[in-house]
Amino acid sequence: MKKILSGIQPTGELHLGNYFGAIKNWVDLQESYECTYSVVDYHSMTMPYKAENLQNNSWRMVYQLLACGVKAENLFIQSLIPEHTELTWILSCVCSYGELTRMTQFKDKSDQTKETSKDSLVSAGLLFYPVLQAADILLYKADYVPIGKDQEQHLELSRNIAERFNNNFEVDYFRSPEALFTETPKLLSLANPEKKMSKSLGEKHFVSLFGDANIITKQVKSAVTDSGEAQSGVMSPGVKNLFELLKACNKTEAYKVNFEKWESGSLQYGALKGDVAEALIELTQKFKNNLQHIRENEDSVKEQVFASSAQIRKKAQQTIDEVREITGLAKLRR
Repeated sequence: MKKILSGIQPTGELHLGNYFGAIKNWVDLQESYECTYSVVDYHSMTMPYKAENLQNNSWRMVYQLLACGVKAENLFIQSLIPEHTELTWILSCVCSYGELTRMTQFKDKSDQTKETSKDSLVSAGLLFYPVLQAADILLYKADYVPIGKDQEQHLELSRNIAERFNNNFEVDYFRSPEALFTETPKLLSLANPEKKMSKSLGEKHFVSLFGDANIITKQVKSAVTDSGEAQSGVMSPGVKNLFELLKACNKTEAYKVNFEKWESGSLQYGALKGDVAEALIELTQKFKNNLQHIRENEDSVKEQVFASSAQIRKKAQQTIDEVREITGLAKLRR
């Protein structure tokens, strides 16, 4: 089976955009690929954070991923496998400073840090973020990385690093990972359908994957629909977003009925919102039930993830042993 590697930062509670944009694909891909998924807590350190929150957020993310259907044997916490940082250093020596400074995300997050941080410190970790990401991928010799279009630049750097490593040491060792683009719905904020669903915009702008049913209903009922500026026969962004949610939840019949009413000009937004709220509550209730079960068995679940991390680490150690041999570093005694 072809290998897939992907990771997610422990940034708090997952929302619908996270699920339909990435996590649902993770779950589906497990059936056809050898998948390795990571909660990338090292990456979280590149931006200002509170130490007391990081570990709790990492386990919280683990539990949420499991509740969504990610298999425990495919999941690990990045910092439990220190080989990630060792390979990062080795790969940084075949990556140019210029390549890193040209990364769009470095420029964007540097500006964000200057605006939000008291001392305006832009960490070297933020600069090295793409090398750590390359190490994440190459450590497990992944064939594919499921990404969005906004991450193409980072994956291209990973490919460049792999090729340069092979050329520098005259080996055919690291494979060049390919992007795996999967069709995902573009879910927008219910409060502002001109913007992507995001936690950074505030509570009104995202729907929690584990949220209270009453809150979800309130959010959907207050969703922006027509702004009064839509041309005749053109669906407004807000209404289109509600239809996207129905489609994402596989509510084919409700989608069809409401769409036919929209085409005929008889659509009642209240009815459409009711169908969307019902679909979202049905979806999220399943995840909430799973999460409750995980919380009730927290100790055993943690042991499962420690065990899976230890098993996955064996693959990382093998890669590091081979890389040390290739690059002339001292051989480790294990």
